[in-house]
Amino acid sequence: MIRVLIVDDEALVRSGLRMILEAAGDMVIVGEARDGEEAIGAAARLRPEVVLMDVRMPGMDGLTTAGRLLRAAAGAPKVVMLTTFDLDEYVHEALRLGAVGFLLKDTPPRELIAAVRTVAAGNAMLSPAVLKRLIGSFVHKAPSRAEAARERLAALTAREDDVIRALARGLSNAEVGRELMLSEPTVKAHVSRLLAKLGLANRVQAAILVHDADLS
Repeated sequence: MIRVLIVDDEALVRSGLRMILEAAGDMVIVGEARDGEEAIGAAARLRPEVVLMDVRMPGMDGLTTAGRLLRAAAGAPKVVMLTTFDLDEYVHEALRLGAVGFLLKDTPPRELIAAVRTVAAGNAMLSPAVLKRLIGSFVHKAPSRAEAARERLAALTAREDDVIRALARGLSNAEVGRELMLSEPTVKAHVSRLLAKLGLANRVQAAILVHDADLS
């Protein structure tokens, strides 16, 4: 069973998420929290695998809370931000901190369930259309930032560069393999090496780096 903690200041949202996820059959909601302070305590006590975190909450907001959770020692949960298109800059910073993705609050139930399963399995959520729209709407690329991103990416081999650009488009390992005519294990090895080489925590951060470099 996938252990999930729901963090949102709206009781109706929490109830709706609980009902959808518990109906999946392979998930259990270990707890709910109304704000960041409650979330920190609940995560330490309940040890969820996945935390669904609202971005904007009273008191400690979702961004600050996500940062604290992700700085925790081994066993930190996978954090997925709950957001709307109105909260662009918060989502961008959360992804930089190491959150594995985001969901819109009106995400259809089937997609919500699939997303939680994807994250629990250790994969980042990279919906191409939504990720590109969000990043494109709030990343203001100063020349220095784009240049710094390109300098970091210059450390990659040609094949690693192909792979990271494909990741930035939201492709899975299998899809990258088909596009670049590589086996899935080979793609997985390339992803692991390029993340280590660039000092990145996950595929979402890799995608953001490519977007920062204006290469996607």
